Amino acid sequence: MQNAASALLDLLTVMARLRDPDTGCTWDIAQDFASIAPYTIEEAYEVADAIARRDTDDLRDELGDLLLQVVFHARIAEEAHLFDFAQIADGIAAKLRRRHPHIFADDTAEGSGHGNRNWETVKAEERAAKSQTGALDGVALGLPALLRAQKLQKRAARVGFDWPDDRGAAAKLAEEIQEFDAAQTDAERVEEAGDLLFSAVNLLRKRGIDAEEALRAANGKFERRFTDMERRAARDGHTFATLDLDAQEQLWQAAKRDEKDKKIAN
Repeated sequence: MQNAASALLDLLTVMARLRDPDTGCTWDIAQDFASIAPYTIEEAYEVADAIARRDTDDLRDELGDLLLQVVFHARIAEEAHLFDFAQIADGIAAKLRRRHPHIFADDTAEGSGHGNRNWETVKAEERAAKSQTGALDGVALGLPALLRAQKLQKRAARVGFDWPDDRGAAAKLAEEIQEFDAAQTDAERVEEAGDLLFSAVNLLRKRGIDAEEALRAANGKFERRFTDMERRAARDGHTFATLDLDAQEQLWQAAKRDEKDKKIAN
């Protein structure tokens, strides 16, 4: 088995070979930052999915796919004389040291609370160095909408723009539901729908719940129950799509009860 350094060097060599303009892979040569960005996002989600399923073998493979994306971007950058993989690795190592002065430097801060304060202080200094002086500067546009909403809200909260407790956030959500119901035009409905979702994320944030994680879990639950309904219908000699809504609802309730019973049994 190779050590980490030699394995990484091998991967970098493979990518360089794939991108060789004379002897490389036509598809790999044709790619640029923008064309592989969707794959980078997809691989990150597949890592999260493997973690959620607690499949460590799959997690190892998906982390490899995600690492490939980093190496791919690094190779494109190196060819354009922008930066290389070593600079990426050096940069993140330096950032971690800079953001943890209580670990890597002579610092009087003690305990996790001080560590978190240092982290936030250093991040603010880094944003200032990048001329990102606004509280919301640097929240990536490419983030999933729920995750970005949560990050925007956290940033605003750091400078005091936040409800003192979750009651204000809950009242705001109720208000947004009413405004959504009262919307008259398609444009108004879309706008109010966005406000409704944003307010829902804010309430979850105030209650310590990650909106992206919660919705991912709800998606998984719906998928499991729906698949169970289809199996139950097929077992009884029916095609699910041909059943009326009452029959489908009965299957849904059965699938729901079965899932709850299994949770109790475990």
